[in-house]
Amino acid sequence: MKRIFLVLMLAATSAIAQPYPSKPIRLIVGFPPGGSADPTTRIVGQALQEQMGQPVIVENRPGADSAIAAEQMVRMPADGYTLMFASNSAMTAAVALRKQPLYDPLADFTPVSLVGRATVILYVHPAVPAKTLKEFIEHARANPGKVNYATGNPLAIFAYAQFMVATGTQLTHIPYKGEGPVTTDLISGRVQTSILSNPGGISLAKEGRLRILAVMGNGRLSAFPEVPTFAEAGVPQVTQLHWAGIFGPAGLPRPVVERLNKEINLALKTPQLLAQFERYAYTAEGSTPERLAELNRDDLALWRRLIKETNMVIE
Repeated sequence: MKRIFLVLMLAATSAIAQPYPSKPIRLIVGFPPGGSADPTTRIVGQALQEQMGQPVIVENRPGADSAIAAEQMVRMPADGYTLMFASNSAMTAAVALRKQPLYDPLADFTPVSLVGRATVILYVHPAVPAKTLKEFIEHARANPGKVNYATGNPLAIFAYAQFMVATGTQLTHIPYKGEGPVTTDLISGRVQTSILSNPGGISLAKEGRLRILAVMGNGRLSAFPEVPTFAEAGVPQVTQLHWAGIFGPAGLPRPVVERLNKEINLALKTPQLLAQFERYAYTAEGSTPERLAELNRDDLALWRRLIKETNMVIE
């Protein structure tokens, strides 16, 4: 009997002592294929798989601006084997837009590392009689409520709210569950404009199937250096930036956080990953867990303030 007990104790001790990771890791992303989130998640997952020696399985769980995926993550065990590639759609906007959010992004998650930032662009269908942002504003003012704008995430919703307040325009909102279907309908002309982080839009603009009028952030596109930023085009009030990071459930053990943070930041410096990110107009940017927590907290406060400034209706 004692021998059986000792064997069981040794087995349990061996299992506990297994180094992390000792089995496949699930990496959840709250958007469908078609935007920048899905391919960048898979690029990071592949890099971590190669570095850590365990499969990293990417799972798409789209819906409710990534809130569905985030709400599911809250219930996952805090063992490092289920993580989330989460943008500020899930961690700030989806929370700020709801009177009774299903989770607390600051208390219910463990920040691991920032991953990067997407290039966000204002597109219009070629049938729109505007070659510049100024002309688009004039067109929208002359046709109140007749210009449809499509959004596939909260970032675009906020950006258009800022845009309409700043320019005195009235556009009609057509919401979608992701940027993939937005792009499809924008190409077809079912909607007239959208703000996207979808890198495929750049290729479509090169083909003349879409037109780019402005870029968010401080820098212009290398592929379209003539296109100004919103600030350069006279609308500095449009300030939304898209960031994403890796999060685990609350209570993720510190050694696991440190291992993941180290591996993510190493991956973000490799030439192979940087070249892949560039294809999707994505800028790699790692961080400490503390820096990601600070960014999340500050961004949530910013979006709540923007709701009041733009008189947005929360659900």
